[in-house]
Amino acid sequence: MGNYTTVIFDLDGTLLATLEDLTDSVNYALAFYHFPLKSIEEVRQFVGNGVRRLMELSVPNGTQNPKFEETFDLFKKHYNSNCQNKTKPYDGIYNMLSTLLEHQYKIAIVSNKIHSAVAELNQYYFKDFVTVAIGEKEGIAKKPAPDTVNEALRLLGSTNEEAIYIGDSDVDIETAKNAKMPCISVTWGFRDKNFLLAHDAKILIDRPEELLATLENIE
Repeated sequence: MGNYTTVIFDLDGTLLATLEDLTDSVNYALAFYHFPLKSIEEVRQFVGNGVRRLMELSVPNGTQNPKFEETFDLFKKHYNSNCQNKTKPYDGIYNMLSTLLEHQYKIAIVSNKIHSAVAELNQYYFKDFVTVAIGEKEGIAKKPAPDTVNEALRLLGSTNEEAIYIGDSDVDIETAKNAKMPCISVTWGFRDKNFLLAHDAKILIDRPEELLATLENIE
């Protein structure tokens, strides 16, 4: 282990491929109110800032639409019941997490996804690896504010000086900056390499198996 003891992961687009289930729930809610449906590529561009923002971008006229809150509530209910239909870890994720544990890293998940869904997905996919998983909930600012990251560090008994953040988006890069820790950006998620570089990504990896060596070589 190098200078770091703790790894904080984003969830969607970093550990889990969730885009199909998110798109299905968005379109379920939109269809119920006869709104135009969204393609998976449109939803890809809308995710990252929490599910309310996802639906603001998906519902015609966003929050100005008189049916927005009802559509948003329907999306949340549908997604909570269907968040595991097509979702799966990216190839190599389990081996990567196992390797981190073997090297005695502490691991947490911090996401802008609804907290109940984060807890359910963590319990289903990552309970053997991750003890702290935090999603969007009332009373704590979501990413890119550092609050949820700081809460994860508190629960793990770690400091930001010994932690590093792993994510797939510009929101994750900003979150790491605000939490005063380095960010490793992954290129297999919702944003491509060129997008990440344009948003000030400093360290990039293309495959999960590259993470350990990258962690151990960051100054």
